[in-house]
Amino acid sequence: MDVSHNTKQDPLGAVPVITPGYSYSGITDKLSALVLTHNTPAAWFAFMGVGLVLLMCLLMSLTYLLFKGVGIWGNQVPVAWAFPIINFVWWIGIGHAGTLISAILLLFKQDWRTSINRFAEAMTLFAVACAMIFPIFHTGRPWLAVYWLLPYPNVMGLWPNFRSPLIWDVFAVSTYGSVSLLFWYIGLIPDLATFRDKAEKPLIKKLYGVLAMGWRGSARHWYRYETAYLILAGLSTPLVLSVHTVVSFDFSVSNLPGWHATIFPPYFVAGAVYAGFAMVLTLAIPLRAIYKLHDFITMRHLENMAKVTLVTGLIVVYGYACELFFGWYSGSLYEREMLRLRIFDGFYPWAYPALLLCNFIVPQLLWVKKYRRNIAVLFTVAMFVNVGMWLERFVIIVTSLSSDFLTSSWASFSPTRWDFLTFAGTIGLFVTLFFLFVRVLPAISIFEMRTLLPEAATKQTPEGGSH
Repeated sequence: MDVSHNTKQDPLGAVPVITPGYSYSGITDKLSALVLTHNTPAAWFAFMGVGLVLLMCLLMSLTYLLFKGVGIWGNQVPVAWAFPIINFVWWIGIGHAGTLISAILLLFKQDWRTSINRFAEAMTLFAVACAMIFPIFHTGRPWLAVYWLLPYPNVMGLWPNFRSPLIWDVFAVSTYGSVSLLFWYIGLIPDLATFRDKAEKPLIKKLYGVLAMGWRGSARHWYRYETAYLILAGLSTPLVLSVHTVVSFDFSVSNLPGWHATIFPPYFVAGAVYAGFAMVLTLAIPLRAIYKLHDFITMRHLENMAKVTLVTGLIVVYGYACELFFGWYSGSLYEREMLRLRIFDGFYPWAYPALLLCNFIVPQLLWVKKYRRNIAVLFTVAMFVNVGMWLERFVIIVTSLSSDFLTSSWASFSPTRWDFLTFAGTIGLFVTLFFLFVRVLPAISIFEMRTLLPEAATKQTPEGGSH
């Protein structure tokens, strides 16, 4: 490492965004070596092995589902949604932190986003891919699902029902995924050019060269890059609010007790950011340890993410309180009975206390600075939040459907082994895609890390483009 410069310090003396002592070449060599090295950490193979095993479970369960139908899942009347929609909403929520970190923090010029935005954006794409599996296969015949959901004319003169929130999901999630993909790829281009220039094997050099699309780091290239990046950041920012708001409409526009609530849109958005930052912590902490990235993902990053997690968690808990108050204040016997059954003596009396434990009680540890800077505590809290946000969707969907207006139609939901295998399989897909990404593409933005050096405002990068 070329130790010649000090890095940007917080004016209040906080932990720096990057450990002092790095130069331009030192940052480039350190981060490009994560991909171009031949010495892959053993932990990478361990995570990939677990991911591939779970991915095989997903392929097996989906193949069996295509032959047998959705009856292999525990879905039944009245609980006709259950695991597929629970998992869909959970995965979509996880994808929100990537866009928030990349777009909103970029627009607010927050330097601490730089070390984590790249893999958070990748996390968004992989989470959306996992989420879309569930509604597609939930239809029972996925080869027809896409055909009927897309609004293009056909010879039969049939169109989707645009009054259905499920159709709104198609537009919201597809737009979110497309913009996130463009945003992520454009951010990669300067680093792909760096890999092109540093790769030794001709085939690898050509591959990165094609992906870099002729990038040479000229002033014109930088101008076009920064313009496109800011435009996409501006487009992505309202998507953070709109996507999960539209997902919440799946529930709030219905008249079912437990769903018909105006608090759902902001409550779902806050929950999505909450779940997303918990997942970023879940990924950042092992990634930091496996690749020894303590100089780039510092305690300042982890502590700031812990603070955002704490704030959004309190907003989510406020949403729980509003939901209870609105149900009681409405005067509706059905709403009050639903809340009583959900919390005390319904089919799942364990679910709501477990939800409060994971999403409310455990995260209160983050009020204490000592715990915010303790890696083990942070990782434990993040895992509790991951479980708690899944339980939140379980409580909202299953408890409301199992006890609706007619007591004669009440029935409990019991997931089958295929429900668990499919869900675990999507986790395997996510882990596999994430660690493949870490192995072949820069998980931390090289050129953006160089902009954190104090000389970045006056000097040019080694590739010849000024920032």
